[in-house]
Amino acid sequence: MPQMTMRDALNQALHQEMERDERVIVLGEDVSGGAGGTSGEREASGGIFGVTKGLLPRFGAGRVIDTPISESAIVGAAGGAALAGLRPVAELMFADFVGVCMDQIYNQIAKFRYMFGGKSRCPVVIRMAMGAGMNMGPQHSQSIYALMTAVPGLKVVVPSNAYDAKGLLIEAIRDDDPVVFLEHKALYPRKGEVPEKPYTVPFGEAALVREGEHVTVVAIARMVPFAERAIDALAKEGITCDLIDPRTTSPLDFDTIVESVEGTGRLVVVDESPPRCSLAADIAATVAERAFGRLKAPIAQVTPPHTPVPFAPALERAYVPGPPRIEAAIRHVLKVS
Repeated sequence: MPQMTMRDALNQALHQEMERDERVIVLGEDVSGGAGGTSGEREASGGIFGVTKGLLPRFGAGRVIDTPISESAIVGAAGGAALAGLRPVAELMFADFVGVCMDQIYNQIAKFRYMFGGKSRCPVVIRMAMGAGMNMGPQHSQSIYALMTAVPGLKVVVPSNAYDAKGLLIEAIRDDDPVVFLEHKALYPRKGEVPEKPYTVPFGEAALVREGEHVTVVAIARMVPFAERAIDALAKEGITCDLIDPRTTSPLDFDTIVESVEGTGRLVVVDESPPRCSLAADIAATVAERAFGRLKAPIAQVTPPHTPVPFAPALERAYVPGPPRIEAAIRHVLKVS
């Protein structure tokens, strides 16, 4: 099976779905590249992260649409196109800009099917680059999946690896409901085995990344490889953990998480979003409600502080939960049990 980066896996998913279904279109800022040099020809660079590279020469400007610098226009146009029968994939350069188009997402796209009694559908995918770790400052580094998960009517996807990214994006494009697809910027270069042929990864089914008996660890997006490093280090001492990657936060596979906690009796949740009203808090509360009698120790939440993401590299490294903090949390729940 070939190895590819998460960036290339997403790019391949877009190529294959646009090839399969002519209703699939892509729109956003610089998704087909700006005009290059004096020739006026487009560069087809595929945006600042290169995810849509090569789509323009293959599918043309009618299906790979560069838009003005207006998130409300991008998402509004995508929602209208979806209602009209297309399957648009809209790109926001940074998830932080979602506030500009929040009304289109929160009050319109997420509610169309409900308001019209299921007679309409809005199969739009909104791709956003998120996350800290690249020194892009507080307005370009936030992890907003908790915010999006709180909106009824949206499906929210947070892949942690190339294999899942491709399968989840294909699933999202084929889904008849609106999907917010959040890609961690620091994971774009991460390589993994990815089949060449199209495949789907179903929503609402978590992945069991590691198996163990002492602690259940739930980690999201970039926190998954960080948790892997911590768990692998502890395994050398005989401490083994279940590591669960939810893959989607709405729907969220609570059954797999609760089943694991019932076996281990301990839970550590690792979440890059701020701690208040976070996914970590949501998962911890649900496990406490459904499996309280099986817990051997208090639930630990490993999150950043409740502050904006720092720009200074040293402060950003301190802000992001890393393997040492995850390892310390696992040791703590074992110690107090």
